[in-house]
Amino acid sequence: MSESPDFAQRLDRVESRFAMHDLVSDYCHGFDKHDWDRFSAIWWPDAVWDIGPPFGKFEGSEGIAHVTKDILWPAWLASSHFTTNLVIAFDGDDRATGVCDVDCIGTTADEQAQTVSASYFDRFERRGGVWKIAHRKVKMYHFNPLPGVTLSAPE
Repeated sequence: MSESPDFAQRLDRVESRFAMHDLVSDYCHGFDKHDWDRFSAIWWPDAVWDIGPPFGKFEGSEGIAHVTKDILWPAWLASSHFTTNLVIAFDGDDRATGVCDVDCIGTTADEQAQTVSASYFDRFERRGGVWKIAHRKVKMYHFNPLPGVTLSAPE
């Protein structure tokens, strides 16, 4: 029995979805664990990361490295991102869009517990057989301190 083109395309879509899910997860793990190799591997060199207020828009590998290493990581003592509800839509064989929700809890450099709720709007592109993020727009719903709350590891 020969493989139909429809089956091959469906299999490619399944594999592609797994690859995009991994990108979304590697964003969280890379950022939270300050693992630059993992974090930087999710972006195309010409990617745009539009974090929005109060941070801004960062373009290309250098811009993303700058905001991550020089602004965000020093601002957060610890963070834990939790992404859910990833919905992917294909715009062809090598392009797709995705949207997911994210909640982040952490402690900023001033030792203030914070909570952030947002959505990530992604454009994924496959180049040379590899999926990566070409554009990520962040829409924040809240970014608030948790007064009187101290986040600490269990003793």
